[in-house]
Amino acid sequence: MNKSARVITIANHKGGCGKTATTVHLSAELAKLGMKVLVIDLDPQENASTHIGLKHPSEIDISIRDLIIPNYDNPVSKDDLIEKSIYATTHFDGVSLIYSSLKLTIDKDKIREREPRPMEVLVEVIDKLKNRYDVILLDTPPSLEILTSNALACSTDYIIPIFSGSQYGMYGVVELQRYIDSLKRINPTLNLLGALLVRHDERQLMCRNIRDELEIALGKVIPITIPSSAKIDQAAKLHLSISDIDTQSSIARQFRDLAKWVAKEIGFISDVSTSGQNK
Repeated sequence: MNKSARVITIANHKGGCGKTATTVHLSAELAKLGMKVLVIDLDPQENASTHIGLKHPSEIDISIRDLIIPNYDNPVSKDDLIEKSIYATTHFDGVSLIYSSLKLTIDKDKIREREPRPMEVLVEVIDKLKNRYDVILLDTPPSLEILTSNALACSTDYIIPIFSGSQYGMYGVVELQRYIDSLKRINPTLNLLGALLVRHDERQLMCRNIRDELEIALGKVIPITIPSSAKIDQAAKLHLSISDIDTQSSIARQFRDLAKWVAKEIGFISDVSTSGQNK
């Protein structure tokens, strides 16, 4: 059956809010549901690439940089570059990866200098990939610059992770949503799946207040929350998913439930049986 992937950007202009952890562990759990998943790492910090990939990003010949930074001296076609950039074998079964590159930190400015439509250079890449996967997850840098804009311009959906335990996590949320709304002139059907509360503890008044504020500010908060856990760092060090670290842990259950919820929202499954919200 000819299909078209749902393309989901994980975005927030603040660092430390769980974008990469969400991308990495959501990808693993979606794959365990039987979905064919591609992760594209647009963050020059390369954390998703380092966690998921079998090779270190410094060992990679072709990364997302080569697909979106114009190089008119390169005789290799865009189609060939795309094929060579995909690493189908990773630490996670069912998850393919297009690596990021540290060079994006500097080279991203070349997109504005050389492209007539700089916010849409990723669209061509996604168009060539979306019939090959069920879902494509885009990890983005902690900024609203050209890389995040490109991700949102080619996505069907987006998730905003929010650090639930601090009021600082709320600062700028309205401005973030306003910025994303401005991109709808390029991508008018872009859909907010919801804000995702990360490091959330329902017993804490601050966490409950932030959840309520997000409901007012964004209108949609994902009903699954992600608790604090040292297992996030353990998983990164060992290149494993949370479920592979400790399948019975609270955070593993929550990521499984998040994957089921997302899969239902995007129409991949019709019924969701979750392990229960961490209230």
